Amino acid sequence: MSGSIPLVAVVAMAENRVIGRNGSMPWSIPSDLKRYRRLTMGKPMIMGRKTLQSIGRVLDGRDTIVLTRQDHAPFEGARLAATPQAALEIAASCAASRGADEIVIAGGEEIYRLFFDKLERLYVSEVAAAPEGDARFPTIDPATFEPVHSEGPVRHGRDSAATRFTIYRRIAATR
Repeated sequence: MSGSIPLVAVVAMAENRVIGRNGSMPWSIPSDLKRYRRLTMGKPMIMGRKTLQSIGRVLDGRDTIVLTRQDHAPFEGARLAATPQAALEIAASCAASRGADEIVIAGGEEIYRLFFDKLERLYVSEVAAAPEGDARFPTIDPATFEPVHSEGPVRHGRDSAATRFTIYRRIAATR
């Protein structure tokens, strides 16, 4: 696995667990993108090829590890991993070299599902909307994860919806 560096998910999720539609987010919430930057800065991020393509570039100040069956990265600077284990090994190495305290699982749906049983914490922006979508975040089981911090809901100037930010911690007895 990732050794002693915890795996965390960072996600914006609608009330119906939708996280995407046709390769993009079905909302525009600039204030949440700022939070995403704060939560991920300086950390390795594991994501799928389609998620990276929807972002449109490798994000500055973070290591981007793309879990894909393809043999080339969609953008220069992304590191390829053919298996979840390889992605974790690359991320652990990046985290050690950066001094990062977490490895971020950054989506999409399939990537979240692959790593869900290994996640220590979930950083969830709960979007006050229920849009149509073709990608969903896994169900957060209250027997597995407990909320340890929550703030909001808030909606800033250009946000298309309000968000409530919640941090969930894996309950130790479920490991």
